[in-house]
Amino acid sequence: MILVLLAIGIAYYWLSTRNIESTDDAYTDGRAITIAPQVSGVVVSLDVSDNQFVKQGQPLIHIDPRQYRIDREQAEGALATAQAQYRGQQFGLAIAKKNFPAQLEQARAQLENAKAARKKAQADFDRQKSLPKAATSQQEVDAADAALKQAEAQVALADAQVTQNSPVPERIGETDAQVGQLKGQVEQAQSRLDQADLNLSWTTVAAPQDGWITKRNVEKGNYVAPGQQLFSIVAPEVWITANFKESQLADMRPGQHVTIKVDAYPSLKLEGHVDSIQLGSGSKFTAFPPENATGNFIKIVQRVPVKIVIDKGLDPNIPLPLGISVVPTVTVR
Repeated sequence: MILVLLAIGIAYYWLSTRNIESTDDAYTDGRAITIAPQVSGVVVSLDVSDNQFVKQGQPLIHIDPRQYRIDREQAEGALATAQAQYRGQQFGLAIAKKNFPAQLEQARAQLENAKAARKKAQADFDRQKSLPKAATSQQEVDAADAALKQAEAQVALADAQVTQNSPVPERIGETDAQVGQLKGQVEQAQSRLDQADLNLSWTTVAAPQDGWITKRNVEKGNYVAPGQQLFSIVAPEVWITANFKESQLADMRPGQHVTIKVDAYPSLKLEGHVDSIQLGSGSKFTAFPPENATGNFIKIVQRVPVKIVIDKGLDPNIPLPLGISVVPTVTVR
């Protein structure tokens, strides 16, 4: 009778366990985000405490903003100056487009007038030279000669003015280039103001997502620098990383049902499913993976991480810390 009962027990155990795979080498896992400031300064306000739950966008600390406000005001002033210079040069360009052609036409008209005056002076001089000495005087001849030379000088001056004012497109292009240069200065000043605005906004360090504050390494009054770790935020999403033996993976597939026991909370009855199986054993991704080609090989059963997503059973009042032990049982058939 005892043998019959023993056989029944063995058969029941075999039937109830042949379609499941379980391991106690499993732990809760999740995402922990490191929080670091973008700017340096003294912490003037610390708005969270250890293990506090925070919402996305909630302020965590405030860095002294006074210097960053001064930087912003200076950037605003520099931008206003650059914009004023740019607008002034734009007006200058508009005026140049009208004045430069007009100046050329005026110079050409003055040249024609000077040529006409020279022609008249030349005629007067020729007439004085052709008159009999009794009909004129040396003084009048000298005066006509001086008038001719002055007229020729005026022609030369007017011709130089035409030459100077002739490259109208080039002169307008030079003014336009100055406008472009000042526009670039405006854009640079705007970029500096944008950076100053950004730096000022960074004096408030806010939570990038919902989660719990952990590993707080800052106090009010501390001087902090960019990139310095201040907190970690553990996201509410938790899953299981189970390290199954390679011999347990033959029938394991994504989507299979999983029951999960939590060592710390025996009353929690969690259910989930296999999400994915890592393409590599845990030892393959260590800092110093084993080298088995050295002649001293000892076969060791490898373990492969399997990600298990929790579907139901979580209690909002009992958040699962990362890294605590669990026992998942996968129904593989």
